[in-house]
Amino acid sequence: MNRRMLTKEDEAAGEEVEVRREDQDKINKFSRLHQRELGLEEELKAKNKEKEELDDITMELELADEDDKVPYKIGDAFFHIPLLQAQELLAASTSRTEEEVSGLEEKLVTVKDEMTELKVELYARFGRSINLET
Repeated sequence: MNRRMLTKEDEAAGEEVEVRREDQDKINKFSRLHQRELGLEEELKAKNKEKEELDDITMELELADEDDKVPYKIGDAFFHIPLLQAQELLAASTSRTEEEVSGLEEKLVTVKDEMTELKVELYARFGRSINLET
């Protein structure tokens, strides 16, 4: 994408469009959606990392001896529990994390769709005199 400043001629050539209250509301909504998008992307990144770590731990536990007790973190404390119980808890954590990831992805798609609609409306009204590229 080629980004550049408008020249004085381009700036003068653009017709002045009055910003109405509803236009300002749309611009503000776009800004809020953009901030929400950034937050959701950050949260999604963290959940995907957590999911990868859970998958790695699950793979490691497959190599452990069934009679061993393994340390399992609950809150801030570690408890030594049987391997099978640890695997069940990990499976539950993994499925819960996968549900959270899919929920975040759905929210992100919804936010992006709303932003696209607002972009279309605002660019139709203001043309080149507004920049909504994120």
